[in-house]
Amino acid sequence: MHGARIDMMYARSMSGRAFRRLTGGLAVGLVLAAAGASAQTSKGQPVAISFGLAVADTPVGCGAPLTALGTGRVAASLNDARLYVSDLKLIDARGGRVPVKLTRNEWQFADVALIDFKDGRGGRTGCSKDNPAKNTTVVGTVPKGRYAGIEFTVGVPAAAEVDGKQVSLNHSNLETAPAPLDIAVMNWSWQAGRKFMLAEVNPAGGFKRQDGSPARTWMVHLGSTGCKGNPATGEIIACARPNRFVVTFERFDPRSQLVVLDLAQLFAGSDLATDKGGAIGCMSDPSDPECTAIFQAIGLNLNETKPGAGDEGRQTTPGRSPIFTVRAKP
Repeated sequence: MHGARIDMMYARSMSGRAFRRLTGGLAVGLVLAAAGASAQTSKGQPVAISFGLAVADTPVGCGAPLTALGTGRVAASLNDARLYVSDLKLIDARGGRVPVKLTRNEWQFADVALIDFKDGRGGRTGCSKDNPAKNTTVVGTVPKGRYAGIEFTVGVPAAAEVDGKQVSLNHSNLETAPAPLDIAVMNWSWQAGRKFMLAEVNPAGGFKRQDGSPARTWMVHLGSTGCKGNPATGEIIACARPNRFVVTFERFDPRSQLVVLDLAQLFAGSDLATDKGGAIGCMSDPSDPECTAIFQAIGLNLNETKPGAGDEGRQTTPGRSPIFTVRAKP
């Protein structure tokens, strides 16, 4: 998957113009916002980190069919795909992590940015009908220097310091939260927490629930669970299963490589032709049978690895998540 041969196959699969047209600019990469010394300012070196979506070697969006998904290798279409990223860093030649200072805008607040993969394709019946393309790039600045890699967290931090004050981020009032933490579809209905990652697909012909009833959309909603506290009072909420994970690529070249979120990897161990219980798909419930394969694909412990380990909701291998990969640019 990560080898040079696959990278080149991906790069040659279509022309640059066709690739951009299909993905709406979702092909992923980390690019400096301007070239040479003229791009440097007293405020730092501009940087743009863009995120994109694929199924194996094929870039996808709202208008593209998704093929060979899950254990049954079913055909599907995209219903929705969004995620919050935070704690973005570039990695220098010595392995040092240098934070990216995000530029505040409607898609970025404090250390958090919302990525929305809907690309405006698909027409009235496509996944973009209610929400066309919004944001696939995080922008900010870093100190002037040369960088060899990238690291980021999928998830919303519990809190952050903003303008000298400690502010709740993951659990807060949706109505008063600053953008982009005010998106209803990315908010749980309980304890006012955020969904860190949302990936929804519509298998061709639908599928059956455990009770035999038909269903249309197989959903992955990742967020913290086992939470305690009252967000209405401004209390910082503590969660037994944080379910955040870090993605690290120490040898990432922004000039020649892309970072891709791969739906084929996310659904690799899931049977999208059925749902065996609990919420449809996986909504981070540790007792949901569909969550076992999803959490394994992401690289998270759904439950404790052994009694008393206390590692539920923690990353299996720090910095590694199989659903993200690096490939050559087209």
